[in-house]
Amino acid sequence: METAITHPPTQSFPQSHLASTLASQAPDLNPQVLLTAVSAMQCAVNSGAEPAERLAVIDFSLPSSDQRLWIFDLQTRTLVLQDLVAHGQGSGDNLASNFSNIEGSHQSSIGLFRTQESYFGKHGYSLRMDGLEPGINDLARQRAIVIHPADYVDPSWIERHGRIGRSHGCPAVRPEVAGMVVDSLKGGQFMFSWYPDDHWLATSSFINCPVSEGSNMMVSTR
Repeated sequence: METAITHPPTQSFPQSHLASTLASQAPDLNPQVLLTAVSAMQCAVNSGAEPAERLAVIDFSLPSSDQRLWIFDLQTRTLVLQDLVAHGQGSGDNLASNFSNIEGSHQSSIGLFRTQESYFGKHGYSLRMDGLEPGINDLARQRAIVIHPADYVDPSWIERHGRIGRSHGCPAVRPEVAGMVVDSLKGGQFMFSWYPDDHWLATSSFINCPVSEGSNMMVSTR
């Protein structure tokens, strides 16, 4: 029997008013996960990345039967969407526990991503992304890890199977929301996929940021 991950105790947000504000918009998202996502994004921007307008957070420690995808508008500091998202077949059943950067693993990847161009492919309207963490997710484009619609991401699957269907590693979403998800995230937004993986937490340069907080704006003004 699978056991859900226990999150670390909730902490306050002394370093991030943005994280605190976003947390108030997403009561189902663990605040520590959100703080880590915002801090990783801030690290990327302080290291020279262009600021973004939106941030997507996936908490892969939650079961696939939960709505574990959140999309935030960083300019208005509001929640755009909370919905279902799939993980890879190789990552687990209802609960994901295995993650990979290897082609053919059919596992999801964790860490910080930058979304890129939208396109129409075999799954329909989809979104490519680049992983920003060497050895963790930087082969995402080579592996064709994209956001795309999938019929198996649907509450009816949960009723029949106790979980939604699984992908080959892509964060697939419901067809009903896929267009909005792609349009809201295309063109250089940030996506952060969380799981309490000890190696990643100890070695990620975005979680253990070498760049001190500066004056760079985290939110795009375009």
